[in-house]
Amino acid sequence: MQRATDIISQLNRAPGILPAREQQVADYVVEHLEDVTAIALSDLAKQVGVSEPTVIRFCRSLGCEGFRDFKIKLAQNLAVSMQYLAPEPIEDHITDPAVLGSHVIGTIIDSLRLLREQLAQSDIDAAADALAGARQIGFFGVGGGSSTVAFDAANRFFRLGIPAQSQNDGYLQRMLASTLGEEDVIVAISTSGRPTELIHSAAIARQYGATVISLTKPDSPLAAESDIVIGLIMPESPDIYKPTATRHVFMATIDVLATAVARRNPVRSKEKLRRIRSSLLTLLPTVGRLPIGD
Repeated sequence: MQRATDIISQLNRAPGILPAREQQVADYVVEHLEDVTAIALSDLAKQVGVSEPTVIRFCRSLGCEGFRDFKIKLAQNLAVSMQYLAPEPIEDHITDPAVLGSHVIGTIIDSLRLLREQLAQSDIDAAADALAGARQIGFFGVGGGSSTVAFDAANRFFRLGIPAQSQNDGYLQRMLASTLGEEDVIVAISTSGRPTELIHSAAIARQYGATVISLTKPDSPLAAESDIVIGLIMPESPDIYKPTATRHVFMATIDVLATAVARRNPVRSKEKLRRIRSSLLTLLPTVGRLPIGD
């Protein structure tokens, strides 16, 4: 796996570490981050007032093989960093504690409205049919958001009497996928649909006849490796402090699927839910309509 290099952090740590001439290069780069990604070696040396070998030594001091490697890594770093280095202005009222809660909740509501417009009933029906008849279900996610959704999904489905587990480790995902068969289902969750671990695990599961359902971006590599795709496109807000829209959308989609599955087998679902509530009676003696598991 290629090592991720945070050039920007290294530049910020450079003062006092680099030799004086290399530090001149670092200072210029910090002030012209985007321009440097497209500049020639000779031009950069001329702009800074140092020799070309000095620029190359500077690049190697930051762990790069040379100037070209430095520019590639800097460009990659900038592609994901500019929204934090130069975020779009946030309106004053959004930082006011009196309206902050309404603003965040409003963002979640807007995302759920967009979800309602995008969900195709035919995809939900196909996924619910597969899940309702599954011998076991594996929910796969990687990273913070998708892993959290996968865990919550397994928690929702085992209550309905279907053995379910979540995995966010790439090795364990492959191992579990290789044990599945025609009566089993994997639900792969990914905003981008590009994580290699999920794509490979989906391919392994399908090789042995398991059904793969994906909650992901349409036309993504993961979608191409799936039997049923619930395609979702959620634009992210330029406000870097707001919650990501996709996490709430994925969790709501899981709730829709779980409800659809429960109603496909109401006798089994009601009995399993009743048993769970009974098992918690000594821990949660209050009667009435409460969430299962506190």
